[in-house]
Amino acid sequence: MDQATILPPASAAPESPRRAAALRPRNAATLIIIDRTARHPKFLMGKRHEGLAFMPGKFVFPGGRIEPGDRRMSVAGALSSRAEDALVKRVPRASHSLGRALALAAIRETHEETGLFLGTTEYGPPETVPEGSWQAFKQFGVMPDLEALHLVARAITPPGRPRRFDTRFFTIDRKAVAAEQPGIVTPTSELVELAWVSFAEARELDLPRITRVVLDELEVQIAGGFAPYLPIPFFYERNGRNVREVL
Repeated sequence: MDQATILPPASAAPESPRRAAALRPRNAATLIIIDRTARHPKFLMGKRHEGLAFMPGKFVFPGGRIEPGDRRMSVAGALSSRAEDALVKRVPRASHSLGRALALAAIRETHEETGLFLGTTEYGPPETVPEGSWQAFKQFGVMPDLEALHLVARAITPPGRPRRFDTRFFTIDRKAVAAEQPGIVTPTSELVELAWVSFAEARELDLPRITRVVLDELEVQIAGGFAPYLPIPFFYERNGRNVREVL
């Protein structure tokens, strides 16, 4: 999720509680790739490097924060109006361009961490391609496709943590994988292992608390066929209490 997060054996002193509590959450996005070809759905999770400063050794969905290029990348298709509205709800002065950038951040981070390209090759290479990781999409001829994404949840890291993210959780079907770049997952990369797991298998892994919560919401969404009337929950902490709000 964050560049340069693998720590040397002797790390810097932790931030003061007051400074950590005041940290403003960074906009971020996560992508859950679902394989529904078998009787029980499976989804892709990765194990984070033990040396990472944020959630070391945990199994997570690929994702990370928005980068400037995510606001300029060419796309095929658009998010649903339901997703666009939910992505900007409770975000002061936000426009629908934020939702587009979040969706693209989820697709880019998934490629950076897994080597998978989510999108389509039907239209040829994208025309507008920012510098950085997006260049690989041009090389492999993949155009990101936002129409295939579903928004299932939003969650903000509680106050007092050394790193805080305002994360949107998207899902996409495995059929949207248009290409794969080998050699991305290694013993020294951010994700050192990838696994396709069922709900039962995932719940046996070492997961962050919010990931377990989102798994419950995801199970409901899959059972309901991602119908547009299903609630999109927003999780955050207020006065030391966990809150679940519907967007």
